[in-house]
Amino acid sequence: MTAAPITYRSATGRWVLLATVLGSSLAFIDATVVNIALPAIGEDLGGGAAGLQWTVNGYALSLASLILLGGSLGDRFGRKRVYLIGVGWFALASLLCGLAQSMEILVAARVLQGIGGALLTPGALAILEASFAREDRARAIGAWSGLGGIGGALGPFLGGWLVEVGNWRLIFLINVPLAALVMLVAGRHVPESRNPAAPRELDVAGVLTGAAGLGGLTYGFTAWPTHGPGSPQVLIPLLLGAAGLAAFVLAERRSRHPMLPLGIFGSRAFSGANLVTFLVYAANGGVFFLVVLNLQVVAGFSPLAAGLALLPVTVLMLLLSARAGALGQRIGPRLPMTAGPLVCALGLLWMSRIGAGASYWTDVLPPVIVFGLGLCLLVAPLTATALGSLDDRYAGVASGVNNAVARAAGLLAVAVLPLAAGIGTGDLTDAADLHPTYRNSLMICAALMLAGAAVAGALIPSRLPGHASATKEHARSAGTRTADEIGPEPVGVPSRRYCDVAGPPLHPRSEE
Repeated sequence: MTAAPITYRSATGRWVLLATVLGSSLAFIDATVVNIALPAIGEDLGGGAAGLQWTVNGYALSLASLILLGGSLGDRFGRKRVYLIGVGWFALASLLCGLAQSMEILVAARVLQGIGGALLTPGALAILEASFAREDRARAIGAWSGLGGIGGALGPFLGGWLVEVGNWRLIFLINVPLAALVMLVAGRHVPESRNPAAPRELDVAGVLTGAAGLGGLTYGFTAWPTHGPGSPQVLIPLLLGAAGLAAFVLAERRSRHPMLPLGIFGSRAFSGANLVTFLVYAANGGVFFLVVLNLQVVAGFSPLAAGLALLPVTVLMLLLSARAGALGQRIGPRLPMTAGPLVCALGLLWMSRIGAGASYWTDVLPPVIVFGLGLCLLVAPLTATALGSLDDRYAGVASGVNNAVARAAGLLAVAVLPLAAGIGTGDLTDAADLHPTYRNSLMICAALMLAGAAVAGALIPSRLPGHASATKEHARSAGTRTADEIGPEPVGVPSRRYCDVAGPPLHPRSEE
């Protein structure tokens, strides 16, 4: 761990925020900027609706499948080290995407890009959780959410501008100099941290079964509209996916060094936060995949205008996310995590009415503002709760789990929503097929937001106690002593509390 916690207003704190925001933005921008370029990619490389879906899902699949591994590697070998490796890998894969000459090569390069994203994404949050002083963490995470939200929301604008002034390849090539800047700043200013109790052995069975489960389900749902539910191309991947996820849970239960220690779900706050994450980010995945398509294909917006349509979300996240994080720390996470999805649902129901001949000022801007306000209320308290429910030593695991849940939710949404909304064998680039799919999908997304609000109200505690008191309470209930009760370790004597073969006991923070 870091020798001294970093304060939010210090120069070091600003550098750490810059490095983590820039690195996260690489992954966030790429998750949104590609959506705006899908029509241009389809015209240039072909591939049909399935090719466009896999351009999105190829990246999301590898990212969601391996993001737990990324968090676990950071805890083991150093969060800064793994973060820098991820940024460099992401840059090289982006270069391959920009040079791709066929849809197959592009999808393969996107899969490689997702591996880099899986290494860097959990590292950013884990670095913040491990580096900042406890009283400043919620504000730092809020600032990261807001500033990182700039990357995600500016993605469509940047993508639209690059597609109009150049071509779609620039949306990948621009990642290379940005990644170089991230590596320079992080290399000089980010402190190293790790979990000294983390075992060196990797959970190979967990990595393989988790990837197989997500991959099988995603492939099956993506192939469903083309081949039908009874075809081998659909049934076999779905069955393999379900079996893979079941095997993943079994492997984690039996492993001496699990990538995902199932005991962390003993915390009601952690479990509730991740369930809310799944519902909310499934909705977000559908929204950001379909809105930019609908604005271009149905409403007739140019790529640049479609990207600019979501710019208010950027402004709102920048102005309000840090304040929302501080508010959540002051009044507790339950209220903002319940109110935020309700506001988002209202915006999505309004947004579902966007159709042919829509006016930006009357039909697009008002619901986008409402949706953005809901996200501002929700995102920072949600992230702080997911990370703050466990002991600090599990910052990488907690971040990896929360990111994996979010990415898996978005991945499945892109694969399932068009199917659930009735696209059938239609074409996502044809206005007659897309518009009813878009309308139905956004109504489903609004229902997911409402479900997220209900879960938050039921499972999220009104307060998250501080680490020390919560750890003491948990330890006493288990009949053990905490570190401060045991006293400091003698100099030069290996710590027994870090020498258990199966690793230290998990300490979910107590909650109401």
